[in-house]
Amino acid sequence: MLPELGYLSLLIALSATVFLAVLPFCKFLAISTRLLHALSYLYAGTVTLSFIILAHAFATDDFSVTYVAQHSNTQLETAFKIGATWGGHEGSMLFWLMSLAIWTALFARFGYKKDLALHQQALGVMGLIGFAFCLFILGLSDPFDRLYPVPPQGRDLNPMLQDIGLIIHPPLLYLGYVGFAINFAIICAALLQGYLAQDIARACRRWVQISWGFLTAGIAVGSWWAYYELGWGGWWFWDPVENASLMPWLLATALMHVLIINQKRGIFSYWTVLLSILTFSLTLLGTFIVRSGVVTSVHAFAVDPNRGLALLAIFFAFTLGGMLLFALKARLNQPQLAFGFLSKENALLWVNILFSIAALIVLIGTFYPMLFNALGWGSISVGPPYFNTLFFPLIGLVLVLMIFSLQLKWKANLRYWKKPLAIMLVSMLLANGAIWLTIYKSSLKFDWLAWGFLSLAFSLTLNMLISPKIKSTPMRLGHLGLAVTVIGAVMSGYFGSEMGVRLSPNQSQSLYGYDFHYLGTKNQLGSNYTIEQAHFQVKKAGKIVAELYPERRYYDLRSMNMSEVGIDWGLLGDLYIVMGDKVGMQAYAFRLHYKPFVRWIWFGAALMMLGAFWRVKPGRKR
Repeated sequence: MLPELGYLSLLIALSATVFLAVLPFCKFLAISTRLLHALSYLYAGTVTLSFIILAHAFATDDFSVTYVAQHSNTQLETAFKIGATWGGHEGSMLFWLMSLAIWTALFARFGYKKDLALHQQALGVMGLIGFAFCLFILGLSDPFDRLYPVPPQGRDLNPMLQDIGLIIHPPLLYLGYVGFAINFAIICAALLQGYLAQDIARACRRWVQISWGFLTAGIAVGSWWAYYELGWGGWWFWDPVENASLMPWLLATALMHVLIINQKRGIFSYWTVLLSILTFSLTLLGTFIVRSGVVTSVHAFAVDPNRGLALLAIFFAFTLGGMLLFALKARLNQPQLAFGFLSKENALLWVNILFSIAALIVLIGTFYPMLFNALGWGSISVGPPYFNTLFFPLIGLVLVLMIFSLQLKWKANLRYWKKPLAIMLVSMLLANGAIWLTIYKSSLKFDWLAWGFLSLAFSLTLNMLISPKIKSTPMRLGHLGLAVTVIGAVMSGYFGSEMGVRLSPNQSQSLYGYDFHYLGTKNQLGSNYTIEQAHFQVKKAGKIVAELYPERRYYDLRSMNMSEVGIDWGLLGDLYIVMGDKVGMQAYAFRLHYKPFVRWIWFGAALMMLGAFWRVKPGRKR
């Protein structure tokens, strides 16, 4: 009976969203804000109850539920059973809806209330979004569909998802995705009201930063998961599903900077509106990419064309609706303020333009192959060379602008250029000294492109650490995090080493001053898989520095082989071994890697996330 209760809860949630979406726009009714808040809480409570019931079905091995039978097994560990709740299409969409409902309830409780009409209409837009996804789940993605006869055993969870990354990565990503709906709703309500005041920009900025923080965390955890789980040694592959999360992140980063200008100076309101609409639109587009089957990826969930068309319809409905509202209602009164060429306003404007161009580059590279195929012109692939060639110059320009803009003043002009330029040059000289010393001490190969990025990243780091002008801790943490991430990406990408080898027991191979000594292999039994585990001793200068245990796992229910890499984590570099196929009586193919500073990528992302959440820490003065 519990699955039926879960389905009934979704029907109640659908009813609540209908009233929430309609009542704020009925001008002939005197609608109480308290009533809308009650509807928001009812909506959030019923969807959360529905999700808990689905999680309970997984935990108790209720294979009468089709979705549970397809994605679980009695031998699966309990933590992975709970994670499997959002490990497939139906459950992930229910989690998406629950995230949206929770954000709606939070906005009802803590949202902008200075203008009650605007607050009510923003809740109405949130209700409309919730209604669309409730209807989609009930009509095309029912997670409580029953299966008769009940099978004695489930199909098991995809082996690639049987990892702690499944428990952490999707929830963070969904919370980031869905959080931008609040800003979209506020902006739509502001357009209907005909104004966008600076206090509204301040309210938007808080919600955008929290959502951006969750999205940053989700992308970082996904990158870390791919690094150690997929066994290819990289942390970003420009996969379409990876790009689906990167595009809204880029526009949201631009939006945060625009909101700063809008809040401080009351200008760029049109930028604020447009970026708010497009950021949320790209989160809907990302949902379509992942769950429509238009791309083949280890991250993708569904291949049902009907679901894909429905999600595409939702994307177009809200995108075109928002843009139409922008075209008809964007008559926003804002001061006509002048600012100099070397002012902070102008520098931040160019940062926004560069981030927007970056998002457009990713959008074209992601969808051009799909469009090419859909038009019957054949198949074409757009890979890392396209993205890297166009992205690298933009990243360099963004770093230059970030370093320079930190020293600029609001409303400044050409008279103020000497001091910022001097500080920038001094920081770059110090940064280059550190780089050359590192190259000399470590005997690293020299590369002009890597030197340029490291020079800019170290210069930005110095500015963040020593500049007295930076009063905002969140800004300091965010920019410092980006600099640290760039350092990690450049060092691991340009100065890493790897090789493929064939080793028998007691054979060794040297790489980057390390001796990888293969001792042998043993067989083990896991919870729902069998294991071939290799044992390596890694020595440097004759001293053992690490013991690594790469594995090959066989999942019999899915008939799949998976590699589990052996990693020795380190602040200055990772030792990384991938176990391949058996190529002799006792010999195996292995892939050996040394990844310098790769950990800094995720350390930098953690700093950016901390900066985003700093503004909402308890006790902070508003």
